[in-house]
Amino acid sequence: MIYADNAATTKISDAAFEKMLPFLREQYGNASSQYSFGVQAKRAVARARQQAAQAIGAEPIEITFTSGGSEGNSWVLQSVTALWRGEPVHIITSSIEHHSVLNVCRALEKRGIAVSYLPVDSNGRVSVHDVERALRPDTRLVSIMLANNEIGTIQPLDEIGCLLRGRGILVHTDAVQAAGHIPVKVKDLPVDFLTASAHKFNGAKGSGFIYTRSGLELPQLIFGGGQEFGKRPGTENVAGIVALGYALEESVSNMADERERAASLIRTTTDGLKAAIPGIRINAGNAERLPGILNVMLPHASGEAMTHLLDLKGICVSTGSACNSGKDEASHVLLALGLSGREAQSSIRISYGRYNTLQEANEMVTAICNAYDKIAGVNPWRKSAGSL
Repeated sequence: MIYADNAATTKISDAAFEKMLPFLREQYGNASSQYSFGVQAKRAVARARQQAAQAIGAEPIEITFTSGGSEGNSWVLQSVTALWRGEPVHIITSSIEHHSVLNVCRALEKRGIAVSYLPVDSNGRVSVHDVERALRPDTRLVSIMLANNEIGTIQPLDEIGCLLRGRGILVHTDAVQAAGHIPVKVKDLPVDFLTASAHKFNGAKGSGFIYTRSGLELPQLIFGGGQEFGKRPGTENVAGIVALGYALEESVSNMADERERAASLIRTTTDGLKAAIPGIRINAGNAERLPGILNVMLPHASGEAMTHLLDLKGICVSTGSACNSGKDEASHVLLALGLSGREAQSSIRISYGRYNTLQEANEMVTAICNAYDKIAGVNPWRKSAGSL
């Protein structure tokens, strides 16, 4: 099998797995218990909090563990209704956010919250000028993802932060796709809240964290005991949290080498596909992107059919976000770039990770070209090439 869908999830690293395993078996104590067996678990959670904080340049008190990115995004966005209870609230976000942001915003609109969805250019970048034009006296939160999960585009958060400085507007970024892959330092990023998920950087599924800048406080998510500073009570997922800490520490320490290696795999794949398939297009091809993500439009071919045919050959790619797979609709991200519905449905995402090799990249090119020849040759779309 060639697994090239690392933007959906990643294989847990050997180090993270080995560190978490004892807390599933021998050291299974409750981290809230007062005896030594529980204290061992509590210390492990504290260590992971320190590791996560150090990885993004934060303080441990600023890290709150969650179940992952969707919970974190939902928690931050829904908090504005509690932080400004009884006052008008306006949120600014982008049209290409993950559904864990967009769907929360749509739910908030039904509660009377105003939301502005900013467009993006053909490379998937939000314009700082559009942010400025969308500002209102009641704007309370701007939520712009750091890097997109389908096309990899990195957003100009520094410029957006400079625009908002001193205005009393909170800034949230969904860094789920970015953390562990590009430098993320909250001392440099002008954000008040940041969300991350362990399974995107070779940790275990079911664990993530929110960074909350000191001096701010999220309202209580659920009610119970005193875990996670009393804001997110419930018995801690100790093993998952331990894996998160070590996985993020490992990813950050290897980041420079991994970025260079992933860029080489993308370059090999891009060059091979461009040479073999006339009319191929790299979606968001001129943007600053995450090193391992490549989204390509294959003319006259169905992206869904391509993924199924490649799957039969043991190759895993996708047509977009895993959270939206199985739905017979074009990617909202690609449509926002200006692609037609047909072009969007002719696109596939290749996302390389730590365990992919140059040999796999070359095999990927061959497999995609073979699949393309089979599909495009019989596809009626090819007969109407003028529309593409």
